[in-house]
Amino acid sequence: MPRPSLALVLAAFSALAIGFSTSGAMAQQPEAKATYRDWSVFVRETDGDKICFAATEASDKSPKSVNHGDVFFLIATWQSGAAKDQPSLMTGYALNAKPEPTLRIGSDKWEMYSSENEAFIETSSEEQRLINAMRRGADMRVSAVSQRGTATSYVISLRGVSAALDRVAQECN
Repeated sequence: MPRPSLALVLAAFSALAIGFSTSGAMAQQPEAKATYRDWSVFVRETDGDKICFAATEASDKSPKSVNHGDVFFLIATWQSGAAKDQPSLMTGYALNAKPEPTLRIGSDKWEMYSSENEAFIETSSEEQRLINAMRRGADMRVSAVSQRGTATSYVISLRGVSAALDRVAQECN
């Protein structure tokens, strides 16, 4: 799978950072730090905080007959401690709130809540359970429904996620 292009990740991360910006001031563009197999690591300064994140693009998108736009999975850590290892899904379309987007790694399952084109895990304990499973797994399956009612599914490769998360921790320590 090709690694995410910097332009696509910049667009995805810009949306992520806007949600956490308190002053609305322009933030620095993310700086690519490293690539570990299918995951890339980026760092960005915004509103006096340093945000480090690992990102990958979906390696498979279904159904093939629809335009999914860019689909990324990100894991972000704020140096200030505002968030640590916060996973999120970003899609190229608006997500339906019900049914909730669902993640699966092996037999383990997580439900996410959605806001427009992003989805998140509800609690930090479930976030950590997901991160632990991601470090052990080979791939993650994601299912979601668009606001138009189209059922979608994605495969997210987990090759390189452990090294990428270790680098994120190093960058935002």
